[in-house]
Amino acid sequence: MSYEYLAGCYDAFTADVRYPKWADYLERHFRRSRQPIRTVLDLACGTGTLTCLLAERGYDMIGVDLSEEMLSVAAEKGRALPESPLFLHQSMEALDLNDTVDACVCCLDSVNYVTRPAVLKQAFQRVHLFLNPGGLFLFDINTPAKLQGLDGQLFMDENEESLCIWRAEYSKRRRICTYGMDIFTRAEGTLWHREEEIHEEYAYTPEELTHLLNQTGFQTIRQFGELTMRPPKEGEERIFFCARKEF
Repeated sequence: MSYEYLAGCYDAFTADVRYPKWADYLERHFRRSRQPIRTVLDLACGTGTLTCLLAERGYDMIGVDLSEEMLSVAAEKGRALPESPLFLHQSMEALDLNDTVDACVCCLDSVNYVTRPAVLKQAFQRVHLFLNPGGLFLFDINTPAKLQGLDGQLFMDENEESLCIWRAEYSKRRRICTYGMDIFTRAEGTLWHREEEIHEEYAYTPEELTHLLNQTGFQTIRQFGELTMRPPKEGEERIFFCARKEF
């Protein structure tokens, strides 16, 4: 997986993501915490939109991502803020911070992009290590039903300067949904530049994720429906997890 070409047009293609509503939702969980939430890690922060939004709301932010291209966009956004987040180029399973944090968030189904359960377990271990006692770990997933339902579908995102056509194929054997992306960006005049990227998401069940969280030291684990404070409904396509590191 690479965001080498998608990074430059990622924000344009995700303009429909309601980042302020996501930030509101995360803060609802923060307010429920047993201890104040001041320092927050945004794991797989991408182009840093949510990272910077939370920084504007007064949190000390750290953004971590595997893509240097996405981090470059994030850092540019951060420079416009009075208190810029710290952005680090790291993989989830090799997370390494200089200090602990009060909360870790990992949004927009980034957990699904870790396509090997053993590697995701390592990532959960690293998150647990760098959380303060009582700290929160908040993340969301695309459910297996959603990923299976994408099989065979074709999508298109476009604006004045770029076009992305992507196809989804789901493998029941591998439990992976593969997105084949053709990315076109305007060059000069009527010329367009074309590149290809492949992205994959693994279909984790809620039960598997709960087990991995328990194995890595998290004990209080709750599930929620999409951007709600209620348990997931039958057929929910996105599920949120809130896990706490015990004191």
